[in-house]
Amino acid sequence: MAFLLAEKKLKIADVSRDTGLNRSTLTAMYYETTQRIDLESVNALCRYFGCKVEDLFVYVPDGDGRTD
Repeated sequence: MAFLLAEKKLKIADVSRDTGLNRSTLTAMYYETTQRIDLESVNALCRYFGCKVEDLFVYVPDGDGRTD
């Protein structure tokens, strides 16, 4: 999400205002500290940025090499 914000020269406050998503939710996503993400939030962000889910997230496997 940080890349999309930078690319469009937006601030978290802008996205929060325009999407109705809570600023603290967006901040946690931006700093990659969130533990779970609501599907409605993902949908709102994809709609807002005109992107796909994979443009918002990158899968990084746990250190044990397992993918489950």
